Amino acid sequence: MKKISLLLLAFATQMVFAQANRFVYQVTMKIDSTDKATSKTEIANLDISAGNSIFYGENRMKRDSIMSRMRQTGSFNFNRDQMQALRSNIDYTISKDYKTGKKLYTSRIQRDQYAYEEDRPMDWKILPETAKIGEYKTQKAETNFAGRTWFAWFTTEIPIQDGPYKFSGLPGLIVKVEDDKGDYSFDLKESKKIDAIANMEQRGSVITVKRAAFEKQQEQFRKDPTAGLTSGGRGGMRIQMDPTQRKQMEDRQKEEMKKNNNPIELK
Repeated sequence: MKKISLLLLAFATQMVFAQANRFVYQVTMKIDSTDKATSKTEIANLDISAGNSIFYGENRMKRDSIMSRMRQTGSFNFNRDQMQALRSNIDYTISKDYKTGKKLYTSRIQRDQYAYEEDRPMDWKILPETAKIGEYKTQKAETNFAGRTWFAWFTTEIPIQDGPYKFSGLPGLIVKVEDDKGDYSFDLKESKKIDAIANMEQRGSVITVKRAAFEKQQEQFRKDPTAGLTSGGRGGMRIQMDPTQRKQMEDRQKEEMKKNNNPIELK
């Protein structure tokens, strides 16, 4: 009976997502653990086709679009205030392959693009509590992932086992998910048909590593934010800096990191 139910769900999913769909989430983040009264809000998209999905920040897509146009035209004049306004805490993409179950996390550390396959299972406990969220009837579920306890509300009215960020595996789309401390939340705000899922531009080669190696590289960057610029990273480009410039950049980036001390994944 369980196999039949899964087959029916898979068939319904193919019917619903015969064309691409975009689910728009509002992401609320408290990135500074010393200032829980302040939160940042961004919009992120979950684009879904019949066999895969991609989750990404809207600001990231807008920045990439601007940079792509500048490279095509050869004109690198841009509005610094506009680009600053498009800075994002969702500066990563997460691709999911429905056939294999693989989740690929891709992010930039300085000038290098890294990707790793998520290797931790997401085990859900479905709870009896239900709620009406927007137009959807939802049911609550709980999981522990990456050092946080998460509560999700999913709807079987959209028969797809996916959701924002790395969340997936429930018998319906995740409409809302938040951690028990109220530091992070993802809330579905809109859904619409699209011609095709987003094709996020990746400049240069992507370095595929294990998750532990990515986290080690990220930690090294936090300790010395300018190392990749002055050494050239794996791309080989080296930026010459005098000691004063290096110190100013290092101080600025370390100050930003000091306020960005409450990551979505704690371990």
